[in-house]
Amino acid sequence: MSDKRFQQFKSVIEAWTRKDVDAVMAAMDEDIVWHYAAAIAPPARGKAEARAFLDRFGPGVLDVRWRIFEHAETADRLFVEGVDEYTTPDGTDVAAPYAGVIEFKGNKIVGWRDYIDRAVIDSMKAGNPYPDQVKELINRPAK
Repeated sequence: MSDKRFQQFKSVIEAWTRKDVDAVMAAMDEDIVWHYAAAIAPPARGKAEARAFLDRFGPGVLDVRWRIFEHAETADRLFVEGVDEYTTPDGTDVAAPYAGVIEFKGNKIVGWRDYIDRAVIDSMKAGNPYPDQVKELINRPAK
């Protein structure tokens, strides 16, 4: 089984961990539709909106520990299960377990949908401890 798309996506993860927004943007198609919180917030449409989202979100995440636990792919679609774990500027740790679908056109990401539980994230940002079910999800080895 090929893992071409997974390797491409891992380079996006590595870029975001370094806070290299330009490298993240370089992986995206001009017409990307990015549901960074599918069913919770409207998507970022196009690279300008995607960059604006990253510019707003980025300062609130320090020490990014983004990990993928499982993945599957087809020629133009990647399915991932992972956790976006980080520390906020006030020192609060947040772990956002998620599932994502990333669509490619050529070598660029044209569609990206992340499915998260916003209430769990907001609870952690408020300083509440990680719920047991979150601990179970995130305490697995990454790929």
